[in-house]
Amino acid sequence: QVQLVESGGGLVQAGGSLTLSCAVSGSIFSIMAMGWYRQAPGKQRELVGTITSGGNTYYTDSMKGRVTISRDNPKNTVYLQMNSLKPEDTAVYFCNRSPPFVVNGMNYWGKGTLVTVSS
Repeated sequence: QVQLVESGGGLVQAGGSLTLSCAVSGSIFSIMAMGWYRQAPGKQRELVGTITSGGNTYYTDSMKGRVTISRDNPKNTVYLQMNSLKPEDTAVYFCNRSPPFVVNGMNYWGKGTLVTVSS
């Protein structure tokens, strides 16, 4: 069974940096495209960016220029490095396959990790 475990969130001041990690198990990580997503309070979950199995990245406008996604295939881990954080970046951050895993007909998500950016 697939498991997604995000970590690294916390409280940071505006302008600061954080690096999130996501450990993936239960699937063949090395051949999967992975994505980072986020959900701010009262808003829908949105895509931050993706990384292919070969390391090619794509970023949406939400955080483009301020984030870097990377992966370590032997460790089954994907990372999200975030810089120049803004209060509006406050959200729960999730990783998932791109597109997301489906389990029993529904998108499967881990618990995410909360990032709070103070002004």
